[in-house]
Amino acid sequence: MKELTKAEEQVMQVLWNLKKAFVKDVIKELPLNAEGKKPAYNTISTIIRILETKGFVGHTAYGKTYEYYPLVEKKHYQSFFLKNFLSNYFGGSFEKLVSFFAKDSNMDVHELEEMLHHVKDHLKEGESPQK
Repeated sequence: MKELTKAEEQVMQVLWNLKKAFVKDVIKELPLNAEGKKPAYNTISTIIRILETKGFVGHTAYGKTYEYYPLVEKKHYQSFFLKNFLSNYFGGSFEKLVSFFAKDSNMDVHELEEMLHHVKDHLKEGESPQK
């Protein structure tokens, strides 16, 4: 699996939320740009075709009109992205990640306990963070 660009990820977020959509539906859900406009139809169409090439998106054809849908579940991409992030920025150490957030955001004991609670829940589901 490849990491998504920011623009690709924005489009995927919309497709994950909508489950299936035409290009015009995706555009409706995207935020306005710096000039207060929605992205151009051709721009979003190109991004979606790139996502198809990368294996993230499939389509159903209705004549010349395509309805797009995600092929990769959001949960699977989240896991892939977080593992890469952890590896690239924290040497694969979950403890370093937690330590960073604790120091950087001045987390209190309650917040740390809540974070550990979430980690324990994920461990019960069979997902294990790297140390």
